[in-house]
Amino acid sequence: MSSVSHLERLNEPQRRAAAHGQALPGRGVRAGPLLIVAGAGTGKTNTLAHRVAHLLIHGVDPARILLLTFTRRAAAEMRGRAADVAAGALGAGRAAGAAALGRRLAWAGTFHSIANRLLRHYAGALRLDPQFTVLDRGDAADVLDALRTELGLAQKEQRFPRKDTCLQIYSHRVNTRGTLRATLEGQFPWCAHWEEALTGLYRAYVERKQRESLLDYDDLLLYWHVMMSDAQLAQRIGAQFDHVLVDEYQDTNTLQADILYALKPDGAGVAVVGDDAQSIYSFRAASVQNILAFPERFTPRAEVITLARNYRSTQPILDLANAVMAEAPRQYRKELHAERGSGVRPRLVTVADLRQQAECICDEVLRRREAHVPLRRQGVLFRSSSHSDVLEIELARRGIPFVKYGGLRFLDAGHVKDLLALLRWADNPHNALAASRVLQLLPGMGPVNARRVLEGLAGLGGRLGALRGLEPPAAAAAHWPTLVDLLAELAAPDCPWPGQVEHARQWYQPHFERLYEQAHTRGGDLEQLTLLAGQFPSRERFLTELALDPPAAAGDLSGPPALDEDYLVLSTVHSAKGMEWDTVYLLNVVDGSFPSEFAAGRAELLEEERRLFYVALTRAQNDLLLFAPLKFFLTGQHHHGDAHVYGGRSRFLTDAVLAHVQMVAPAVTVGGEPSSPGRLEPRLDVGARLRDMW
Repeated sequence: MSSVSHLERLNEPQRRAAAHGQALPGRGVRAGPLLIVAGAGTGKTNTLAHRVAHLLIHGVDPARILLLTFTRRAAAEMRGRAADVAAGALGAGRAAGAAALGRRLAWAGTFHSIANRLLRHYAGALRLDPQFTVLDRGDAADVLDALRTELGLAQKEQRFPRKDTCLQIYSHRVNTRGTLRATLEGQFPWCAHWEEALTGLYRAYVERKQRESLLDYDDLLLYWHVMMSDAQLAQRIGAQFDHVLVDEYQDTNTLQADILYALKPDGAGVAVVGDDAQSIYSFRAASVQNILAFPERFTPRAEVITLARNYRSTQPILDLANAVMAEAPRQYRKELHAERGSGVRPRLVTVADLRQQAECICDEVLRRREAHVPLRRQGVLFRSSSHSDVLEIELARRGIPFVKYGGLRFLDAGHVKDLLALLRWADNPHNALAASRVLQLLPGMGPVNARRVLEGLAGLGGRLGALRGLEPPAAAAAHWPTLVDLLAELAAPDCPWPGQVEHARQWYQPHFERLYEQAHTRGGDLEQLTLLAGQFPSRERFLTELALDPPAAAGDLSGPPALDEDYLVLSTVHSAKGMEWDTVYLLNVVDGSFPSEFAAGRAELLEEERRLFYVALTRAQNDLLLFAPLKFFLTGQHHHGDAHVYGGRSRFLTDAVLAHVQMVAPAVTVGGEPSSPGRLEPRLDVGARLRDMW
C-alpha cells in the first residue's frame, strides 16, 4: 500500500490538513502550528482522525500524541477512527492492528480528564494530595449551599444568589481569568451588589476544598494552568508530547488556550480544528477570540487550511447560511459548497401567533411522516427551552410522540449519588460531603448526628477504621457494623477494584428500597453503574471520569417516558450542535428570539446570536422551515384575554438573506362565517346617519 493511500478518500484541503508537515527520514513528522477552519458538515472529525493516523503511519510514537477533545465519547471515536485508518494503511490485520494502536493512544481525552491525570502524577510538586476527589457540578453546588448557610448569606434581607448561580459565577470568573467584578457586571448584573459577600463565600469554598482534598470541575484546569506557569514543569510536561491536537477549538476558554501555548510555545506539532462561525458557548466562558487570534500567536504565523465542501446539506440551505454569515464582521471568510447538489429552497413561514405556528408544524410533521420521513429524522429547534411550550401541548393533543432534550443527568439522580458517595468516601476519607450523604442513609441519622460522627472521626485521626470506636444513634445501630466493615474493606490498599461497586450495591440495596419509590424502575441505573465500572481500570479513574463526563440519561426523567415506534426531536439550538436531521423547523425567527432580547446593546453578544442562528440553519440536510409569528400574547392575563404585542422580523433576515428563502403563509380556514348573502338592494344610508351626528 502506498504511503498516501490512507488519504485517498479525502478531498484536497482535507489531505493537506491531514498530511501537514514534513515526514522525517527516520521516524516522525516535523510540523509547525496548523489551524483547520472546518465549516459545518465539512468532515472535521474525519480530517482530524486522518491527521492522527498520518502521524502514526510515519512512525510517531502513539504515547507522544496528545489529543484533546470536549467529550470522552469524541476522544474514543477519534482514537478508534485513527487507529482503524492507520492499521489498514500499515497492512496489519485490520482488527488486531487497530485495537493495538488504539490502546497505545493513551493520551486522548477531554481537557479535564488529561488535567486529572497530570495533576495526580505531579501532585507532589503542587502540595496536592494525589488521592483528591473530583466533585461533579451537583456536589460542588451543594458545598457552596452549605457555606451559604454557615456564613449567614441565606438569611439576608435581600435575595442572595442560589447555589447554582453562585457556582456559575465562580466558574465563569475562573475560566475567563477575569475579575469577579467583570463577571458580575457582564454576565450576572443582578448579583453585582453582592461582590463582597461572594468574595467571602468563594474564599471559604476554596479553603474547604483544600482542607478536604476536593477539586471541582474548574479546579482541574485552574491547577493545570498554574502548574504550567512554572517554567520547569511546563517544559517537562510539554516535552512528553511531539504533537498536540485539539478538537472544537472555538469552544475553548482562556485557561485552555493558555495551557496549549504553555505546552508548545513555538507551536511545534500543534494542530487545532474548529469553526469560528459555530462559537456559541460564551455563557460557559468559551472565547471566539481564541480561534480568531490563533495564527498570530506564533512566529512564524500558523498555517490556516479551510474546509468548505459540505457533505450534509443541499446547496439552497448552504446559500442561506452563507448569506447570514457574510454580514458578520470579523471571521474566517468561507463559502460552503454542497457535495450533494441542489434541493428545495428554505421557507420562511409567516404565521399569526404561536398557536398557528404549532398547528402548522404538526401538519408538516405528519405530512412528511406519510412521505416516509420518520419522526426522528425531523427536528424542531428553538432559542430557549420555553419557546416550545405551545407546540408541546399541540403535539400531545394530536398524539405525536416527542423527546425534548433536558432530562435529569445520570449523576443528578439521588440513588446514583448515594452509591457513588460510598465509593468516594472510601477513596478519600477527608471527603466530608460524601461521608455526610452516606451516614444519612442510615435510619435516625440526620444532619446533626452525621456531623457529630464526622467530628468524632476527625478527633480520632480521620481514618475510616476509627469508626468502630464511635457510637451511632440507636436507630442506626443495627446497620452500623456492616457499614463500618464495608468502608474498611473498600479503603484497604489491597482491595481489588473488580467487584467493589457490586459489593457496595449489596449493602445499599435495603436502604435504596426504603428511601425511594419505584425502586424496581430506578434499579436499572444501579445496574448500569455496575456495568460502567467494568470499563475502568481503577476506582479513581471510574469516579473521576464519571464526574467529568457523565452519561446523559437516568431513571429520574423530567417526565414519564413515551414508548412508541418513533418520536419527534425537540431541542434548543445549543443542545443541537453536532447533530443533523432531514428536516428542521426553527421556531420564533423574530427579534427577541433570534437574536435573544438579552443580547441587545452588546455587539459581541449579537454576533454570537448570529452564529447561533447559523448553527440552527446548518443542522438541516434536505429541508428547512423558519417560522415567524406576527403576534405574541402577553402572559398573566385571563385565558380569554387578547392583549398582545407584535413581533418584529429578525434583524438577521436582511434583504440579502431573504433573497435565499421562499416566503409563504399557511392557508387559514376560518369557521363560522355567514354564507354569501347574494345581491341586496341598498336599504340603509349609514354614512348619512354618521354625518348627522356632528
